[in-house]
Amino acid sequence: MSRSLVLNASFEPLGTVPARRAVVLVLARKADSVHDTDLVLHAERVALPVPSVVRLRQFAHTPHRRRVALSRRAVMARDGHRCQYCGAHADSIDHVVPRSRGGLHTWDNVVAACRPCNVRKRDRMLKDSGMRLHLPPTAPHGISWSIRAAGSVPDEWHTYLEPFDAFDAGVPAVAG
Repeated sequence: MSRSLVLNASFEPLGTVPARRAVVLVLARKADSVHDTDLVLHAERVALPVPSVVRLRQFAHTPHRRRVALSRRAVMARDGHRCQYCGAHADSIDHVVPRSRGGLHTWDNVVAACRPCNVRKRDRMLKDSGMRLHLPPTAPHGISWSIRAAGSVPDEWHTYLEPFDAFDAGVPAVAG
């Protein structure tokens, strides 16, 4: 079954849940359905549309911002699937300071790269390779990046995720 986006009472994205859990939240009157999918969940006496987006009725306090886990998929989402050296379609990731030279596997040292640029740079430092980055790599912030990095995002979710992408200064926008 699909997943549903959960919004706080303030329309801030909180995360995703299995669609079945979203239906339970609506049935328990803890959330309201904002957008429905074409799917219908059937019970003995009721048929309910499966929500794509639900909004909690009461505000849920979130004490801290969640850090986005570093993964290949998340790096690709952050960089818009574009090589940070030449702008072509990226199909791999590259460590700006190679791990063989003491570089760490951290957000500020990993970028999306196309295979030719990755091979051309090899295990050399950026200044030694004659290449340069389009944008310096930074760690994305906010729940919207976690949601985007987890996979495909339905069109109706973009309305709720894009306003929170603005908080991620210095990070290129992801094409949906």
